[in-house]
Amino acid sequence: MKFFALLFAVALLSAQSKSEWVYFGPDHLLHYKTTERGDRILDFSSAGYRGGGVPLPSLPVVRKLSPIKGDNTAQIQAALDDTAGAVLLTPGEYEIAGTLAITRSNVALRGDHAIIHLTGKPHRFLDIRGSGTWATEGDPAKITDSYVPSGADSFHVAGASGFHPGDHVLIQRPVTAEWVHFMGMDTLVRDGKPQTWIKPGSVIRTDRVVKSVVGDRITLDVPLPDPLDAKFTAATIVRYNFPGRLHEIGVESLRITAPFEDIPITGPQFTAFRIDAVEDAWLRDIDIQETQNGVTIGAAAKRVTFEGVRIAHSASHSGAAAPADFAIQGTQILLDRCAVTGEGTWPVVTQAQVTGPNVVLNFTADHAGVSPHQRWATGLLVDGAKLPGSTERKQGLAFSNRNTAGSGHGWDIGWSVGWNVTSPFLLVQQPPGAMNWCIGCTGKAVKLGDTPTGTFDSPNAPVLPASLYLEQLRERLAR
Repeated sequence: MKFFALLFAVALLSAQSKSEWVYFGPDHLLHYKTTERGDRILDFSSAGYRGGGVPLPSLPVVRKLSPIKGDNTAQIQAALDDTAGAVLLTPGEYEIAGTLAITRSNVALRGDHAIIHLTGKPHRFLDIRGSGTWATEGDPAKITDSYVPSGADSFHVAGASGFHPGDHVLIQRPVTAEWVHFMGMDTLVRDGKPQTWIKPGSVIRTDRVVKSVVGDRITLDVPLPDPLDAKFTAATIVRYNFPGRLHEIGVESLRITAPFEDIPITGPQFTAFRIDAVEDAWLRDIDIQETQNGVTIGAAAKRVTFEGVRIAHSASHSGAAAPADFAIQGTQILLDRCAVTGEGTWPVVTQAQVTGPNVVLNFTADHAGVSPHQRWATGLLVDGAKLPGSTERKQGLAFSNRNTAGSGHGWDIGWSVGWNVTSPFLLVQQPPGAMNWCIGCTGKAVKLGDTPTGTFDSPNAPVLPASLYLEQLRERLAR
């Protein structure tokens, strides 16, 4: 039997194709093809709690609560405000008529067969949010390279001696009119009115930590998803502090239900979570029923894992602007084995000017899929997703130019990868000066108009490794 099992394993491996862009070399490690300018597929392995590969913790229980008749908001909030550790909701049903908030570090909310019923007027179940924002320190230092490729983790800096390992830094990339024109985003007109994609003078920020400084070269803890081209921008690096950012926050083992409400996108809604100004947090084993725009991840969220978060809808939401179940901003965000069932939503979207790495791993949805929404996110990996219910209009994977959709959403994403994704329809387009990849994906490539198609590598033939994220993680941790 062992012999036949070995033969089966060999046959299975031999049936796998090889990617041109990421592949195993003779050393049994991943090798990467680069463009003429040195761009390569990003190392996504730092996505998730504490930078990936770290087991999610279990904070000790310090308070136990039982359900009371009527609204339980006040008793749960009081426990969260007076706790360093886990608040445990014992078995039962808890009515929640107001929004709970976690505003302190080292706090977890855990259920033990606890069911949350959102009642009253539409509201959010839980805000997990620190205070303030990035506060820069000192003058920004100029990055002197003429081109820093996508996937690079180091560059030269004028005044690098002012930085030290462990410094928290922002890589600042000013948006210029020249770059907006190069992207073809300065001529968007809808209903006779000009539309603004990204306003020149805006700054795209990437949140990192200095790993080392050697001479005038700075190396970061995590590579950059978007290249820095001196032809279009004058990028800088600057230290920051963020004293109000929360750390070590968890939500675990809860069942959350809300009344079905088909409310317009601008109206009050029953939602589940908003996470922002948080670093090193986790949500695991959570079932959510009937929310709209269920999980919102803000721009100042960093190193957050969602493990086994499942959202279900019993009826379809109407309206042109469908809600999003998982809306990603922030950086180093990992959705691991999450799922959406039911129609009328966008299961996963990214928002404006998001800089990864962000990873959607082994995600499932019975309609649509992963559809970046607007205004230039970079560094997203969709790895091993199963999206059987997509259509030619709502594709399972949609890396695209949305042109004048919304208020001029334009190019929604670049430098992103679909890896061994299975979906009937796949839309992957190539932005000017950038790339999007669909590698080992099974499904029909959708072409819209004359927009260039992205890179389809090994179409309809899954590749090795089966999971790019997990193999990158294995190799990084082994080193």
